[in-house]
Amino acid sequence: MLITHDNRCSLDAVVDLVNTAPEEGGADGLADLTALRDFVRRHEVSEVGVLAERDLTDVRRVRGRFAEVFANPEPRAASTIINELIAAAGTTPRLTDHDGYDWHIHYFAPGASVADHLAADCGMALAFFVVAGEQERLRRCEAPDCRRAFVDLSRNRSRRYCDSRTCGNRLHVAAYRARRKEAAGQRGR
Repeated sequence: MLITHDNRCSLDAVVDLVNTAPEEGGADGLADLTALRDFVRRHEVSEVGVLAERDLTDVRRVRGRFAEVFANPEPRAASTIINELIAAAGTTPRLTDHDGYDWHIHYFAPGASVADHLAADCGMALAFFVVAGEQERLRRCEAPDCRRAFVDLSRNRSRRYCDSRTCGNRLHVAAYRARRKEAAGQRGR
C-alpha cells in the first residue's frame, strides 16, 4: 500500500488526536485551547485561523468518532463513521503545493474549521486503509495497561504495541522475569 507524505501526516495526526483522549481517569491531551494550538502547530495543520472554544469542542467530538474507527474491526461500521465525518466536513478535494511541499491533495474546503479539516484529511487517510482491505492495521496497543492507537505499517502486520521501546519492552521484561522466577521456584523443589 502506497502511503504518500500527506497521507502519512494525516495518519500521524489522527493517531495523535485519538491518543489525546483521557483514558480511565487520565488527563485530556486537549484540555484547553493552548493544547489544541500545540496540536495544530505540532502537526503543521495548514489554513487554520484563530482557534476558539467551539473549535476545541468540535475537535474533541471528531476525536471521539475517530476513536470509534480504531475500536471497530468491522469495515462496514468503520466506513459508515468515516463517511459521516467526511460528509459533515464538506469535503472539497483540491491540489496544492504550499509551504515547500510537493503537490498533494487537501480534502477540506477552503476556510474550513480545524475540526472539519481534521475530519476530511484524516478521514480520507483512514478511508484508504478500508478501501485497500488494510483496516486491521488501525490498532490499539495490546499492552494490558495501554490502549493507545497506532497504525501498523510493518510488512507482515505483526506490530502489537504502540511503542516497542516502552510497552513492548516492558511486557517482554515482565515475561522474562516471570520465567526466571518460575525456573527458580522449580529448582528449589
